[in-house]
Amino acid sequence: MSGKLLNAEEVAKHNSEQSCHVIVHGKVYDVTEFLPDHPGGKGIILKYAGKDATEAYDPIHPPGTLEENLAPEKYLGEVDQSTLKKEEKEVTEEDKQIAKNKENLPMLSQCLNLYDFEVVARQVLKGTAWAYYSSGADDEVTMRENNTAFGRIWFRPRILRDVSNIDFSTSLLGQKSKMPIYITATALGKLGHPDGEKNLTIAAGKEGLIQMIPTLASCSFDEICDARVHEQQVQFFQLYVNSNRAVTEKIIRRAEERGVKGLFVTVDAPQLGRREKDMRIKFEDTGSRVQNDSKDDVDRSQGAARAISSFIDPSLSWDDLHWLRSVTRMPIVLKGVQTWEDAVRAAEMGLSGVVLSNHGGRQLDFSRSGIEILGEVVRELKARKLFSPMFQLFVDGGVRRASDALKAVAMGATAVGIGRPFLYAYSAYGPEGVQHAIQLLKAEMEMNMRLIGAPTLKDLVPEMVDTRALNQHVVFPETSANTVYERMSTAVGSPDEPVGKPVVKL
Repeated sequence: MSGKLLNAEEVAKHNSEQSCHVIVHGKVYDVTEFLPDHPGGKGIILKYAGKDATEAYDPIHPPGTLEENLAPEKYLGEVDQSTLKKEEKEVTEEDKQIAKNKENLPMLSQCLNLYDFEVVARQVLKGTAWAYYSSGADDEVTMRENNTAFGRIWFRPRILRDVSNIDFSTSLLGQKSKMPIYITATALGKLGHPDGEKNLTIAAGKEGLIQMIPTLASCSFDEICDARVHEQQVQFFQLYVNSNRAVTEKIIRRAEERGVKGLFVTVDAPQLGRREKDMRIKFEDTGSRVQNDSKDDVDRSQGAARAISSFIDPSLSWDDLHWLRSVTRMPIVLKGVQTWEDAVRAAEMGLSGVVLSNHGGRQLDFSRSGIEILGEVVRELKARKLFSPMFQLFVDGGVRRASDALKAVAMGATAVGIGRPFLYAYSAYGPEGVQHAIQLLKAEMEMNMRLIGAPTLKDLVPEMVDTRALNQHVVFPETSANTVYERMSTAVGSPDEPVGKPVVKL
């Protein structure tokens, strides 16, 4: 790589589609030839042509993105910091209101459950971050159903059992965990906090949970591994398979070198779903409007997610799993299984487990919840004598209470994954927020197990839950397109509620 020192004034001259240079972390790159290929469209790059794009680049691009997509000669050198004029950042009304909200945050102790973190985070996240984290596919029916489904399961508590000592520790893929809950993979952590996914690493290590590292993290893989609080801390890795298998193999081998204990292969995202909330914000961020779309020929149907996910291989098939097994000794789990037929096939192939998941309601709307699928999977595995500790079942999507996790365990799951609530917790309160959220879950779990009459997770048997209503689907009025979660703001319709509303005192 060139060690040339470049004058910022010279860089600034390359501010057009014909010659476009950008500065990221003090390094200057020629991105002219990359403009037509940028998944997010050339418009957003041209907005920073000849300028320092670091602040806009960091939250939505995993480290190494530029190096992976540009030829080595496109790195031109470092900018002379003494020639770089510090531009005054425009402070928007949104920025002012968010700053005010942060000054008036409720005390962490006032957050009594995971829902509270969402209320607070809504007030301190920028619109782009909120749209990305909170959005679901289409009318968001599945996203709501993920949580609603747990409400159709009822407990059948047993009495007069010795519950003086409660133990909810367990083992995931042979690795110890303090609870049957793990932190599932979520992308773009820096949208919520400068330290991104490292907040989760710190909290997981201190509270004895397992963190799943995402492929599309804002922090680098090594940064997340280096943030472990002790040498024995366990991490899993979520893998999007790259169309370039050599890249995927390199990622897997690096994960093994750093001591990752499980590989969760995402199989429900051959194309990312339409997350309309995210799409609307994407239009605003790029400065594009409908009448200008022809000038920036790019598919915006996947919002901010598109810019970081175009490498995912849509041709991934069952046959590729044989190759995956040949390049790693880590246990392999399929993440995103949505039918008992596919779960059975994974068990028959000798994989280590499946995550029953619909991607947090962000892919196919009207796909069923993981907890609903769980009952069918357990039944069919037992019928084929495949239900075994050697093939573990995980569920994610909609888990907000320890009671949700206990319902899943009683039905046959090993553990459940939680994603969004932990993002909301650290967006507002940093790693301490995630720790507090985990501690709330531990307190709920102890109380619920005592009241159910199960001193250990092994005592939590299927007879302790009533699942007769689980498969009942009721289409409520709010599932219609007339009442989608966040509507378009136009002159003919009422605008959405702005980000800048006062913090709700919890």
